[in-house]
Amino acid sequence: MHLHDVWFVLIAVLWTGYFFLEGFDFGIGVLTKLLARDEKERRVLINTIGPVWDGNEVWLLSAGGATFAAFPDWYATLFSGFYLPLLIILVCLIVRGVAFEYRAKRDDARWKRNWEHAIFYTSLLPAFLWGVAFANIVRGVPINADKDFTGTLLDLLSPYALLGGAVTLTLFTFHGAVFAALKTLGDVRARARAMAGVLGLVAAAFALAFLVWTQAHSGNARSLVALVVAVAALAVALVCNRFGREGWSFALSGVTIAAVVAMLFLALFPDVMPSTTNPAWSLTVSNASSSPYTLKIMTWIAGIMTPLVLGYQAWTYWVFRKRIGTQHIPDPITH
Repeated sequence: MHLHDVWFVLIAVLWTGYFFLEGFDFGIGVLTKLLARDEKERRVLINTIGPVWDGNEVWLLSAGGATFAAFPDWYATLFSGFYLPLLIILVCLIVRGVAFEYRAKRDDARWKRNWEHAIFYTSLLPAFLWGVAFANIVRGVPINADKDFTGTLLDLLSPYALLGGAVTLTLFTFHGAVFAALKTLGDVRARARAMAGVLGLVAAAFALAFLVWTQAHSGNARSLVALVVAVAALAVALVCNRFGREGWSFALSGVTIAAVVAMLFLALFPDVMPSTTNPAWSLTVSNASSSPYTLKIMTWIAGIMTPLVLGYQAWTYWVFRKRIGTQHIPDPITH
């Protein structure tokens, strides 16, 4: 196996980690409007991800940085062609982070309500747009012989791409609901489990249609295996949620996300960005990669630093592993 193949796999792993972790972050953000009934319950949901949301976003920086260093032509074509949707995602992530930090800075109902609106919309939009982006990457976009994107914004909004957005939005929201059931107590926990059951069925319908479409268009034997794993894991996650096994349900919803990402990358390989203009102009792991020397240095650095990062993040989740409920939220001070 060549180093550019290794880095294709590593980038797939980084995106898997990002969607697994940030997926329930986005889901919690969406659930602040769908699940929480009052200000205390919104605080409970936000507090479930309070210690970890910013660490989860490091996976996005790692995935983007690895793509830039290992496959500069892929990075250049992707970020120039998908400039507007990626800019919207970036702005949403910035505003979302500010909203988490500033929401509690003033004891004012309107102030808090505005920041809660921001948390909801800046969670919903990226959850949808990531699916649109990856659906376009897998299906292909107009690219010329100079590796330049030649399409328009409308080219990125095909029915297949919009279905991909619906998949990530519903799947992440289901993932968030299962996480909420795992991390909360009392009535919030019970309603999160009930909502997860509904969301899981909706996500299953969208995901099955999208994955079958992907398999029919560009799939292979390996991607078919990933498709079966994704569908089976989601089905078992719903069963576990039904019987109150939140830990298993959360783990299996994570397996579902990982299998979906794996299927997309398996269907994509050896391309990294197919050209719908002319297949000969597609970006591949070989013609879009950095030099072997660059990849070799990156491999050594990743081998040393990755275990440290994983260890630190695992320790963080262990420290903040306990459940929380409305009883842990103090009543507002009245004057």
